Amino acid sequence: MKSIMSAMRAAIGQRATERPAIEPVPKSRRIDGKFCLVTGANSGLGKAVAIDLAQRGGTVLMACRSGHPEAGEDVKRRSDSGEVRMLKVDLADLASVHGLCDELRATTPRIDIAVLNAGLMPRQASQSKQGFELMFAVHFLANRALVGRLLEDGLLKPADGGSEAPRIVLVSSETHRGAEPIDFDRLGAFVNYPFKDGLKHYGQSKLAQCTFAQELSRRLNPTGQIGVAVHALCPGPINSNIAREAPLLLKPVLAPIMRAFFLSPTKAALPVTYLCCSDAAGERTGLYLHMMREKAPSPKASDAQNGARLWTASEALLRPFTPDAT
Repeated sequence: MKSIMSAMRAAIGQRATERPAIEPVPKSRRIDGKFCLVTGANSGLGKAVAIDLAQRGGTVLMACRSGHPEAGEDVKRRSDSGEVRMLKVDLADLASVHGLCDELRATTPRIDIAVLNAGLMPRQASQSKQGFELMFAVHFLANRALVGRLLEDGLLKPADGGSEAPRIVLVSSETHRGAEPIDFDRLGAFVNYPFKDGLKHYGQSKLAQCTFAQELSRRLNPTGQIGVAVHALCPGPINSNIAREAPLLLKPVLAPIMRAFFLSPTKAALPVTYLCCSDAAGERTGLYLHMMREKAPSPKASDAQNGARLWTASEALLRPFTPDAT
């Protein structure tokens, strides 16, 4: 209870003190013809991003565990776009991630914008299908596998000088700053922690995610020329369903606080749209935004040695669950 309320107070404080420094992308900015993959797009921030990208002319691929087909139909209606498709994926199951990649390879010519948004905070310690700590699996390992396949299958094609660089945007969290250093000896291992320690493990999973974003940016753009623009952000506190796993006794307390003090998904989507659509974000890589302000990620996330070590260690974790090349 104390950890949850402390997190709520910190989120409200962020909202009160953070001032925007980046202008939102105007509604007139179009992305006609671009293929946009958004994970966790059936509700909350992901759905708001899907609506915005569809309104701008993008072909939006909503990759979700649930919400089929209602969420997709709602996005079509609210964006007034027919270029919206629902894809089923469970990011807690690496077999499902590879199934999604197989479907994309068979049906989609390319991915121009990938918004890796799906997130969760379970009520109690939980395991992924392959036995990893659940938040580590969803926030980091699934994204590592997904991006790897999109690159391997040629759907994410680095710019060659004449083409526009595709973009990868990872929705992360400021909680990565207070996380303990990555334990490479027990990377992703399941720990049966109590609910009060959930936020700690959430932050650790987000540290792995931010470290991955920085390392991916370095690997895809080794010469300084932008082949693939890779960015991450914390959208700030959002009035969404991420607290759906909170204990029943807490929900009546959390709901009115979130409605009163947290950002709506539409407003929280503004920094995501900036990284996806603005000219400036397409000309750089490795950006980290906290709401509408650019910051440096934590030193632990930025450290190149940590990034290289995470890349190698996670490659070994994924190898047993990677389908044989066809």
